[in-house]
Amino acid sequence: MSLEQTSPTEAQPTPLPVHGGDLPADRFLDRELSWLAFNQRVLELSEDNTLPPLERAKFLAIFASNLDEFFMVRVAGLKRRIATGIAVRAASGLTPREVLENIWVRAHALQREHANVFHGEVMPALRANGIELLRWAELTDAERDATEPFFDGQVFPVLTPLAVDPSHPFPYISGLSLNLAVVVRNPITGTELFARVKVPPSLPRFVSVGVQRFVPLEDIIAAHLNDLFPGMQILEHHAFRVTRNEDVEVEEDDAENLLLALERELMRRRFGPPVRLEVEESISPHVLDLLVSELDINEHEVFRIPGPLDLTGLWTVVGLDRDDLKQPKFVPSTSRQLNQVESSSAPDVLASVREHDVLLHHPYDSFSTSVQLFLEQAARDPQVLAIKQTLYRTSGDSPITEALIDAAQMGKQVLALVEIKARFDEQNNIDWGRKLEEAGVHVVYGLVGLKTHCKLSMVVRNDGDRLRRYTHIGTGNYHPKTARLYEDFGLLTCDEQVGEDVSNLFNVLSGYSMNTDYSRLLVAPHSVRTGLVERIEREIEHHEAGRTSGIQFKTNALVDEGIIDALYRASIAGVPVQVFVRGICALRPGVPGLSENIQVISILGRFLEHSRAYCFENGGEKEVWIGSADMMHRNLDRRVETLVLLVEPDQISEVSGLFNLAFDPDTSAWHLLSDGTWDRLTIGSDGQRLRDYQETLVARQKRREAR
Repeated sequence: MSLEQTSPTEAQPTPLPVHGGDLPADRFLDRELSWLAFNQRVLELSEDNTLPPLERAKFLAIFASNLDEFFMVRVAGLKRRIATGIAVRAASGLTPREVLENIWVRAHALQREHANVFHGEVMPALRANGIELLRWAELTDAERDATEPFFDGQVFPVLTPLAVDPSHPFPYISGLSLNLAVVVRNPITGTELFARVKVPPSLPRFVSVGVQRFVPLEDIIAAHLNDLFPGMQILEHHAFRVTRNEDVEVEEDDAENLLLALERELMRRRFGPPVRLEVEESISPHVLDLLVSELDINEHEVFRIPGPLDLTGLWTVVGLDRDDLKQPKFVPSTSRQLNQVESSSAPDVLASVREHDVLLHHPYDSFSTSVQLFLEQAARDPQVLAIKQTLYRTSGDSPITEALIDAAQMGKQVLALVEIKARFDEQNNIDWGRKLEEAGVHVVYGLVGLKTHCKLSMVVRNDGDRLRRYTHIGTGNYHPKTARLYEDFGLLTCDEQVGEDVSNLFNVLSGYSMNTDYSRLLVAPHSVRTGLVERIEREIEHHEAGRTSGIQFKTNALVDEGIIDALYRASIAGVPVQVFVRGICALRPGVPGLSENIQVISILGRFLEHSRAYCFENGGEKEVWIGSADMMHRNLDRRVETLVLLVEPDQISEVSGLFNLAFDPDTSAWHLLSDGTWDRLTIGSDGQRLRDYQETLVARQKRREAR
């Protein structure tokens, strides 16, 4: 049974007919519970025995990491609202307390299922293929002896046991750290004492003790506690892990103080209150009582699960050189739309873009031979006068930042808009923002009160007859590593309207421009919601006039009530609506009289579906928009986002074809039901396995490359 059906408090939807334009009060699913349903879909991938074992282990690690962030941010936010008395009901009708109670029920069930899949399915599958994750008791004597040099040389020197007694208060437990709660006895006085030992995060989570045989680091430490507490009797030890509120809130008085304010807030985040305590199920009651008391958490926030804790450490195992236990490697190819003199040569990106717009679809189209090369060639080109770039997330050693530095050092005017409020990348972004400044790049940190989430790059070049602006507008970050794993769109163009739009937007971001008028862009917070709602209403008019109508959305999250209500109105009018969502969806499809014309699917796989596309049939003159904006309040109201209109017929057809493939009945997907549950369809009516959406695109790309 789906966990979405176990909620004790969420009201089940009633198929209410809609009269006089009134919409039922229970038309929204809860966003937090919908997120948990998304992570359940990730967990279901780890249960898929048609996937190779290390792929299943990867999804176990992703699930664990996702849930960590959910507690650090979403659960922490709910607790903060409850503590401050801001108990406003969510759009779903639930109070923060009711949402929190639902979360505890579902999160407990999910963590138990996660542990069961690990122990009951993935570990045996790995063991059958020669990879063993063992506990200390399962090691041979020789393997135990072999850990001695490792413990003495690399572990013991960095351990710091902290006693708890009248002269030693309970120590601070850092968020997501793995710890051992140790009870010892003084053999002279008979006094029992408590101590905490932190498992060093700088060391491997799973330690190799043989050929593809691993043991958790905390087991090695536990086996050597006598070395840490000489002369004491070790009575018991238990692993535990604390999750803390690590969301960042900054009061932005002015842009000049934003950098310092954020740095202070990052320091404060380290000491956020606990929101979850994970313990091994073997923990003794009196040790658990001590932890609960000292950490000041309630019983619902205690998660007792089989060890080992913190399965994000499975990335160590996933990284093994065992291609036979992973999906076949996929190497992206250079986009066919980029000119190459020879197949082995690098394309001339700027020359290609002068000839025609280029629509990129990553990771199938290589990021390194398109977007990255675009900036690298621009940095070296003596005719390029200026480069302007937004950076939301990127790697510290990114060739993108290196290209910007090179361009600045060659005397070009370079502007980098660094978003230092990108969650969990704040310190990284501060560090390389300063590195860019030191290299002569003009660095700005965005607008007060708004995150800059749009993905923009602009190159100004003297083409002899005139200055021309080359632009890239994307749906994903300028991050070469994640570009191999994230599915995203990007448009390279030197269209004059787009160039003027992007230039005007950069002036808004870096200067005092108040411009809100654009030709081929929709820009949040001013025009994305209103622009999309206008187009949804236009589809209703087309349908009522007997013209072709239809709406297709691809987004990471659909939460905004204004957008959802507009889609409901379209469905009521008879307009077919298809929503392809990766994560959260607060819309209830299939409710009679409200949303029976709406389909919602989700597809997860080897790549993270990250692109955003919004398509409208428009009476036969199809409109397709791509960009950075998800359908959430934060994206539409508190971020700078962009959507760009595609105009080339083949590019419109390309995006439409992807929707057609995703919604084809022969394509495997999760389908959202009106009660909030997700039904995964993998077998067709003929008993045959349905096609995998992403693997179909991989195969198509390989066929194109072979031509």
